[in-house]
Amino acid sequence: MARTRLVKESSASAPGQPEDRRRPLHFAAFLLLADAALVALIIAFVSYTKIDWDAYMSQVDAFRDGERDYTKIEGDTGPLVYPAGFLYVYSAIKFLTAGQVFPAQILFGVLYIVNLSLVLLLYVKSEVLPWWALGLLCLSKRVHSIFVLRLFNDCVAMTLLHAAMVLIVYHKWYLGLIIFSGAVSVKMNVLLFAPSLFLLMLKAMSIKGVFVALLGAAGVQVLLGIPFLLSHPVEYISRAFNLGRVFIHFWSVNFKFVPEKLFVSKELAVTLLFFHLTALMVFAHYKWFKHEGGLLRFIHSRFKDATSIQELISCKPVLSNLSKEHIVTVMFVGNFIGIVCARSLHYQFYSWYFYSLPFLLWRTQFPTVIRIILFVGVELCWNVYPSTAYSSLLLFFLHISILFGLWSAPAEYPYVDKKDKTNRKKLGKTM
Repeated sequence: MARTRLVKESSASAPGQPEDRRRPLHFAAFLLLADAALVALIIAFVSYTKIDWDAYMSQVDAFRDGERDYTKIEGDTGPLVYPAGFLYVYSAIKFLTAGQVFPAQILFGVLYIVNLSLVLLLYVKSEVLPWWALGLLCLSKRVHSIFVLRLFNDCVAMTLLHAAMVLIVYHKWYLGLIIFSGAVSVKMNVLLFAPSLFLLMLKAMSIKGVFVALLGAAGVQVLLGIPFLLSHPVEYISRAFNLGRVFIHFWSVNFKFVPEKLFVSKELAVTLLFFHLTALMVFAHYKWFKHEGGLLRFIHSRFKDATSIQELISCKPVLSNLSKEHIVTVMFVGNFIGIVCARSLHYQFYSWYFYSLPFLLWRTQFPTVIRIILFVGVELCWNVYPSTAYSSLLLFFLHISILFGLWSAPAEYPYVDKKDKTNRKKLGKTM
């Protein structure tokens, strides 16, 4: 009897059992309810901080009054520098809220919970973190502020980005690319995910499929920009898609330790771009395409295995069913590389990668206590206001440490194992 009891206890505690898989879902549901209550309390008792809301409303008013020249659409913080999707989104927000801050805060509180739901879904499905570590996603003072006390467009862009990622992990590539393009139309920082997404598409789709998906994404940009492209195309493209903007040194959270003269120089911009592209290529070759023999070998195999032009264009790679963990890893790491190499990060830019931090930390092989220290350290750096040379230098060190941890970690197997997929289906039926 003792032996029977021991067998039962060991089987009950084995990973992968139904009750073990339900625990993250239950905890995620609890987090959503608890964070919804916290957001309500923040809106009710913490003062709203006026930064860009009035400028957003002024820009929306100019658009709704018929102005289509991007050089003439501006607010009290400067000219409009976001693509057309931003104007449509904030026009809708103004319609729903009459431009009033309090109802807009409620709307952004709902947006916060929607975004958190999408992120939790990515985490639960990728199965990288222990269930309790999901709570880290709700612990950022700065991110709560960005959503419900500042009402930045970064919040909308990142929510759409996470929605696109959810679709992509379920292999809804075409719809995912359309939503991704919608996110870009709200704010261009989403393009930091583009190199990773393109490489994943090459692994999962035929060349024809990649082309059609990219064409659909481009079509979204054209469709949204039509009112401006038909009347003032040069002004629209030069303002909405300006990749050469130089941010003010004072407001930057990173590279504050660099002298201002060097900070705004073209030399620093070119150097960081070089390291950005180099890091992407190195990670792609040695990490993301490791199981295919490297990036170059993968590309060569696509051409070598094809017996005709038609087959080259229309056929997927032999292995193309990417795992959820691999998709999320490549997307989050690719974006994080861009963050590390960004010349300037303003406070609202923390939302660009905060939700990936726990995932990235658990993809390293650091002990759990080091992961927690790194997480807390990054959060503290983002809550130093105004940022200093010391807080900026510490943030840079923490970023480099995380990147080193990701580089040192073994590469995950990128494809779904058919046996594992069958076992999961059987497990789902028992649940």
